Amino acid sequence: MATTIEGGNAGAANKKKHLGIPEAIFVEDVDAFMKQPGNDTADAVLRKLDEQYQKYKYMELNLAQKKLRLKSQIPQIKQTLEILRHMQKKKDTTDLMETHFLLADNVYCKASVPPTDKVCLWLGANVMLEYDIDEAQALLEKNLATASRNLDSLEDDLDFLRDQFTTTEVNMARVYNWDVKRRSKDNLLKSAEPS
Repeated sequence: MATTIEGGNAGAANKKKHLGIPEAIFVEDVDAFMKQPGNDTADAVLRKLDEQYQKYKYMELNLAQKKLRLKSQIPQIKQTLEILRHMQKKKDTTDLMETHFLLADNVYCKASVPPTDKVCLWLGANVMLEYDIDEAQALLEKNLATASRNLDSLEDDLDFLRDQFTTTEVNMARVYNWDVKRRSKDNLLKSAEPS
C-alpha cells in the first residue's frame, strides 16, 4: 500500500483515495531523505513523523466510531424490515396483531395493532414521517444497502490506515536508527582525533 520515495510518482495516478487519508511514504534511502529541505535534524523529522502518526490515530478513532454506529444501525434496519414484511402479510386480514413496543430502556407495553397499510418511521433529528408500507420497505432496503456499502468502505479505509501506521512506525525507526549510527560515527571520529 505504501509507496517508496523513488517510485512515488509512478503509482500516483492509479492510487485509490481513502476518505482523504494521506498516504505515508516509505523512506527507502534515509540518507537521501535527511538531505531534503526541511529535514534539518533527526529530532525535527521524528517530530513530524510522530505528528503524522497521531493524526492517523485520530482518524482511526473517528473511523472506529463510525464503524460501531453502522454495526448497530444495520441490525436495527433489518429488524424494522422484518416487522414491515410481517405487517405487509397481515394488512389484508382483519386479525389484530398482538405486539410489545418499547417505551423506554427495558420498558415495554403490550398493544393490539389493527391491520394497516401505513407506518411511521423515525428519520432522526426528532423527525417521524408516515409512509405506505411499500414505500417504507423500499426506503429501508435502500438504507440497508447504503449502510452495508459504507461499512465495507470503512473496513477498507481502516485496513489502509493500519498500513499507514506500519509505514510511519517503520520510518520513525529507520530515522532513529540512522541518527544513532550517525552519532556513534561522530563520537568515534571525535575520540580518534589526537588531542
